[in-house]
Amino acid sequence: MPRALLSVSDKTGLVPFATQLVQHGYELVSTGGTARVLRESGLTVLDVSDITGFPEMLDGRVKTLHPVVHGGLLARRDLPEHMQAIAEHHIGTIDLVVVNLYPFRETAAKAGVHPDEVIENIDIGGPSMLRSAAKNFAAVWVLVDPADYAPVLSVIAGGGDDQALRTLLAEKVYAHTSGYDAAIAQWFAGQRGEPFPDRYPLTFEKQQSLRYGENPQQRAAFYVEKTGAGLGALQQLGGKELSFNNLLDLEGAMLAIEPFGDQPACAIIKHTTPCGLATGVNALDAYRKALACDPVSAFGSVIAFSVPVDVAAAEAISSLFVECIVAPGFAEEAVEILGRKKNLRVLAGRASWPVGGMDYKRVRGGLLVQDRAPVPVVSESWTAVTTRQPTAEEMRDLAFAWRAVASVKSNAIVLVRDGATIGIGAGQMSRVDASFLAVHKATSLGHSTAGAALGSDAFFPFRDGIDHAAAAGVTAIVQPGGSVRDAEVIAAADEHGMTMIFTGARLFRH
Repeated sequence: MPRALLSVSDKTGLVPFATQLVQHGYELVSTGGTARVLRESGLTVLDVSDITGFPEMLDGRVKTLHPVVHGGLLARRDLPEHMQAIAEHHIGTIDLVVVNLYPFRETAAKAGVHPDEVIENIDIGGPSMLRSAAKNFAAVWVLVDPADYAPVLSVIAGGGDDQALRTLLAEKVYAHTSGYDAAIAQWFAGQRGEPFPDRYPLTFEKQQSLRYGENPQQRAAFYVEKTGAGLGALQQLGGKELSFNNLLDLEGAMLAIEPFGDQPACAIIKHTTPCGLATGVNALDAYRKALACDPVSAFGSVIAFSVPVDVAAAEAISSLFVECIVAPGFAEEAVEILGRKKNLRVLAGRASWPVGGMDYKRVRGGLLVQDRAPVPVVSESWTAVTTRQPTAEEMRDLAFAWRAVASVKSNAIVLVRDGATIGIGAGQMSRVDASFLAVHKATSLGHSTAGAALGSDAFFPFRDGIDHAAAAGVTAIVQPGGSVRDAEVIAAADEHGMTMIFTGARLFRH
């Protein structure tokens, strides 16, 4: 009689699966709560102690760590000496294992959890059984995912074998246990207050395969941290499958609107950086102001809102070719309106950062890891360094400019009026070029730059950027400061009668 050992924390589909195993002649062995659930469903179950002859001990810390269990898993059926050895010690084979592990991540994520409780949720016997079974995958079915119950039952019911499926299941086991160990290692590093340990463990799971990467000749997939946050938490309400580039632009979109909280804001993103960003009295007003910044570049963009999208905003957006739209929510009729454009991807949610999440940058053969950048806010540490102080109206636009420039690729300059960008200079090799481009974009689209506010993501190394802004009529500037030529830059602003704020913080986005 084949034997199955079942010990799971996730009991999804467990009873139907076990019932069918019994129907196919399997004897069930189990532990603790899993055994109780199976017995309550009317199934006959042996306790692990029934086959080991050794009781569970140390509050359940020791129950499956026994030669009878691991001998039954590891014995190679094709080697007579293995079979003879377990027969001599009265060890029966175990032919199928279903294990998913103590909920370590979930326990560690609980607010105020005591370290002792977290440690008790470090599974020892489970990973050991999985690894033993997976090593002997040619003879032992090993499952960590309820989604695999059906395909395994299908093979068992057919009386055949499927080595390709067995190989896949073994692969899933080692990915599962390595991710589990990585989460534990991360927790211990956190207990030491060390965000950058000598070995940086990552635990990502594939959310979806992608048709291709940045270009059609590149293979790609989307992986997410198992946190329930980030882009993987967005719910797609309609449209085509997301692409690699869509996901990159969605990250830029969420970054752009994050500083505005629940204030109605709209960001129009092209190639991960805004081509228009604005606040307004509602979603429609914010969208119209953002679109006015650069309606030409908005073609084929990704649009993000900080507030739900209503019917009026949906109607306005439907006249523009857009790749994706993301918002915290959508009116039911708005989803129907946007759904008329079959290729438009509509996504709902906030895609918040995971608690304690880090920012990763890819480089060839390696990974750069850093703290996530703090959300830019107006701070009491800001200093007006020029003779002229900002007016209340200028201060409002400077605050908006500082929040807006944080999501623009460096070197970054934004021109702002009335809570909206009117010109954006992004990704330039020099700051004066970024200033020139922002002015050029604004004036070429009919925006007056006279009286505008300017935001810069880093200091001006020379006065030329100030002179260029003044020539365009800019009257107020917000920038980090910190250049060796700050005095020269301040003097230039004073010469032009401008007001300038130093924030003391840089906002590079490489």
